[in-house]
Amino acid sequence: MSLHDTLRWQGELTATRHDPQTGASFVIRISSTSLGPAAGGTRAAQYASFADALADAGKLADAMTLKMAVSNLPMGGGKSVIALPAPRKDIDQATWNRILTLHAENIDKLKGNYWTGPDVNTNSADMDTLSETTKFVFGRSPERGGAGSSAFNTSLGVLAAMKATAAYRGLGTLDGLRVLIQGLGAVGSGVARLAADAGARLLVSDTDPARMAWAQQRGYTVVGVDEILRTPCDIFAPCAMGAVIGTDVAAELPASAVVGAANNILADDHAGAILRERGILYAPDFVANAGGAFHLVGREVLGWDRETVEEHTRGIGDILTEVYTLAESSRITTDLAARAVARTRLETSRAETAA
Repeated sequence: MSLHDTLRWQGELTATRHDPQTGASFVIRISSTSLGPAAGGTRAAQYASFADALADAGKLADAMTLKMAVSNLPMGGGKSVIALPAPRKDIDQATWNRILTLHAENIDKLKGNYWTGPDVNTNSADMDTLSETTKFVFGRSPERGGAGSSAFNTSLGVLAAMKATAAYRGLGTLDGLRVLIQGLGAVGSGVARLAADAGARLLVSDTDPARMAWAQQRGYTVVGVDEILRTPCDIFAPCAMGAVIGTDVAAELPASAVVGAANNILADDHAGAILRERGILYAPDFVANAGGAFHLVGREVLGWDRETVEEHTRGIGDILTEVYTLAESSRITTDLAARAVARTRLETSRAETAA
């Protein structure tokens, strides 16, 4: 994707910065503030080009707008991307601290129009560091007054999504179903444990040998990275990076449903149509992975206790049933149906504000 194409993004604001000293580049994109200040995590990763970093931030920010709207949360959508000069594990602490400080300065200049939290390669300790410079941070450690990691609640939401999807697809409960999880990070490993507790037969894959050893110790069936998209299962659960299912994969994926924690699971619009044609029920990712938003916004903005957060998170299943029913009655993809639900809520909010 060219830089020109990424600059034609339809969101509200793009802020960028480059730091010659560390070689890191920074992107903050605000997709919408219709429902409230934009919120979205900070993702730190290497990118082939700055245009790719811009494009990723835009897609992720748009997904956050949809997630907040479909979940009835009073926040808009945004995202931070830090384009790293080297793998995160190879960056020394002093350099990382400078990167975080600069990122916090960028956030602070937006004066509360954007709040961030943990995402890929960032955690609660990093949010603690950001909070030394800016107050517009979710997910600090409990010791620093924050709600801590949202990983468990994200996993809990994915489990609720799996249960609702299995029931709507006619698969029954998760007991005995083959659930194939791609990626065993903080969220993916949580999904694995919860699904196993629900009686699912776990198949798992990850590029990290240590995570694979953990999975084997728990008795899960390990699937090679090159085989994961060809392995038959009842529910395929992408829980790593996005853009997993493109047109070619959608045409061959041997699954009955797709329910994962990854953002932007579909690599292109046509992939969703192919899944629908093949009878594969897709849980739109911005619905299925909304548990993290319930945790952070619920605890730190709305003052919910843990039980209230978990109650709303389990309600993800009800949201998905609404989406699936609309998709079936309108003969559209589930992704389009979920976007329609979110768009209705955004338009209702704008109308109420105008009145």
